[in-house]
Amino acid sequence: MARLLLVVVVGLFAALGAVPAQAADGYRYWSFWQRGGDGGSWAYATQGPSSARPDDGDMIGFRFAVSEDSNDATRPRGMADFAAVCADTPATDGTKRVAVVIDFGAAADAADHRTPPAPRTECARVGADASAGEALAAVAKPLRYNSAALLCAISGYPESGCGDKMSGSVDAHAAPKGDGDDGKADGDDASGGPSAGLIGGLAAVVLLGAAAVWQARRRRA
Repeated sequence: MARLLLVVVVGLFAALGAVPAQAADGYRYWSFWQRGGDGGSWAYATQGPSSARPDDGDMIGFRFAVSEDSNDATRPRGMADFAAVCADTPATDGTKRVAVVIDFGAAADAADHRTPPAPRTECARVGADASAGEALAAVAKPLRYNSAALLCAISGYPESGCGDKMSGSVDAHAAPKGDGDDGKADGDDASGGPSAGLIGGLAAVVLLGAAAVWQARRRRA
C-alpha cells in the first residue's frame, strides 16, 4: 500500500508539472489614465480622451502596451508631478494647464519588437473647457483615430494598426504594471501553473496517508 501511494505522489508531480499555462488574448492599444496634480497613483480613465475634461493642475497619461482589458492595462511609467512638468508654463486667464505623460511602451509590445520612442512629458496650455484629447493634440501631433473614435497613434506611433487583437500570453510586459503589482494571482507561479507550495502541500497529505497505513500494518504484524 505504501508503495502504491508513493507511485501516486510521483504521478501527481508529473501531472501537475505537465499542465501548460493557459494563453490569453490581448489587444495592442493606447490606454488612457488620469491622476491628480499632487501625485498619487494612476487611475484608468472611465471616459475617453474626447469626453474627459481635466481641470487646471491635473495630469493625464497614455501608455501603449498589449493588455487583455482595463484590469490588465499597464500604467504609464514615471512619477513626475504637475509642478515638475508645468514648472515653465505660467497660468493665464481663460486657459488651463494639463500635464501630459506619454509612454510609448516597450519593445515587447511593439508590432515589430523594435525599441519605441522614450517616454516624455509635456505641459499643455489649452482652453478652459478643453478635453483631454485636445490637451494631447496640443503637444503630441499627429494623432490618429479610427472610425470608432479609438485613439490609434500618438505623435505618429505606431505607424499602422489600431487595437489589434493578439493571441497568446500577454504576461511578458517589459515593465511592471506599477504600484508594486506584478500582475500574478496568489498561488500561481510566473508560468501560470500551480505554485510549488500547492504541489508540496498535496504531496505532504499523500505521504502522511502512506505513513499512517504503514504504521497500522506494522501494529497488526
